[in-house]
Amino acid sequence: MTSKDEQIQAKIAEQASDWFVENDERPLNAQESAALEAWFKASPRHIEEFLGLAVIARDLSAASAHPRHSVESLVARARADDDGKVQRRWPRAFAALTDLRVPRWQTSAVVIAALGLVSFGLFFLWNLRPILREANPAGATAQHFATRHGEQQTHRLTDGSVLHLNTDTAVTVQYSETERQVLLTSGQAAFEVAHQPKRPFHLFAGPAEVMDLGTKFDVRLASDSAVVTVVEGRVAVGLSQMLERHGMRSNDRPPARLVELGPDQQVSVSQNEWPATPTAVDAKRTTAWLHRQIAFNHEPLERVAAELNRYAAKPIEIITPELRKLEITGTFSIDDPEEFLAFLRTFNGVHVDVTATQIRVSKK
Repeated sequence: MTSKDEQIQAKIAEQASDWFVENDERPLNAQESAALEAWFKASPRHIEEFLGLAVIARDLSAASAHPRHSVESLVARARADDDGKVQRRWPRAFAALTDLRVPRWQTSAVVIAALGLVSFGLFFLWNLRPILREANPAGATAQHFATRHGEQQTHRLTDGSVLHLNTDTAVTVQYSETERQVLLTSGQAAFEVAHQPKRPFHLFAGPAEVMDLGTKFDVRLASDSAVVTVVEGRVAVGLSQMLERHGMRSNDRPPARLVELGPDQQVSVSQNEWPATPTAVDAKRTTAWLHRQIAFNHEPLERVAAELNRYAAKPIEIITPELRKLEITGTFSIDDPEEFLAFLRTFNGVHVDVTATQIRVSKK
């Protein structure tokens, strides 16, 4: 094994250890479970390393802590769609499990749990194999980054580019000698891309594919669309080639064209509404989250509350429907919810009640 391979393996082992400890300490929530799934998808080596830790610890029972994400549910989900297709791919892991000196019923339980986890990971890899094959150039190495609710991270990548992750975000970075590919699977991220003409930078986010032309840009992923905002430089945006190549686009629509964006321009990419016309925006307002702030300009309270809830430990609930359209203008700190609540209390007739679990906004 080369020094580079050893470094990659050490990084995978470190990530697997973090995930295993996290899952052992408490149940994963939905966002964390999605991030773990994305990590599994990135490489079969991730699954193998995670299982290896489980074997050493002789304990997979922690994976059953939450019913929705339990090993039993993973077994059922994997077997329902791919029964029998993946059970022979990990003989080494099963051999290690059966060698453990534990009572027969415990050994059986561990083997079943391991089968569920392996089937779960390989089931997703099996379904996404055409996309992963095209998103994994020969010789590429993958890195996965993820944030929790309210968390932000910044990472400098190997090419000198800078990756900023907003709350509840998952990103996989895959670099080869000939190209750079990034897959945004959830949340919002900003990119400061190092210019390398001979190694193009492509970002895939839901229905969108972004080709960087040397720039800073922001991408926010929704359930069926992606919003791309350019801060500096230029990008070319189009429908993802993954959708086109794998029959996920409507056949009655004309071939997609690329839309080029410059500074302070934004486009929303949707499979059903493309090509779209870029709109002029204040990119600094869009990327205020990079400075732990959120900026609003005559935005309805309903949208403001939804944005703040992306970070808040206590969600804001608007009790009186007519207050949902109350216009809000201002810049507020992500880290100081009291700042926004104090602002709300300046409105005549608005009552703010802070409970142990939520913030309730109503008319007096």
